[in-house]
Amino acid sequence: MACPTLRTTNDMPIVQPPTFEALDLVPFQINPHYLDAMPDTPHLGESRAECLEQCLEQFLERNDVPVVGLREGTWPRREGPRLTLGGITAGALLFRRGQAPEELAPGADLSDLLRERCRFDVSTTAAA
Repeated sequence: MACPTLRTTNDMPIVQPPTFEALDLVPFQINPHYLDAMPDTPHLGESRAECLEQCLEQFLERNDVPVVGLREGTWPRREGPRLTLGGITAGALLFRRGQAPEELAPGADLSDLLRERCRFDVSTTAAA
């Protein structure tokens, strides 16, 4: 709810809401309860984690907005102009358009994200 929109939620509504706008307290998207794929676990189909990562990649194709995938037990902590990652050792992932996901450890300084400029509904060809 703290992000500009609800476009990166794990639980999309089954009916069209009047808006996907959220509180816009931070200029980046948050994907709470982010779940990674477990590479050592045999699975014959697409896992929820793989589906989620694919959804975030599709979001980034259309939107030039960073997404922080918060694993269980982690949270963003803001103190004035400073933003850090709090929580357990699981950390988080930072997704950016055209880049591989970046691992974030607890205590990571995320203050640069507070200066981001969100660009929604901009295709990858239009952003180039």
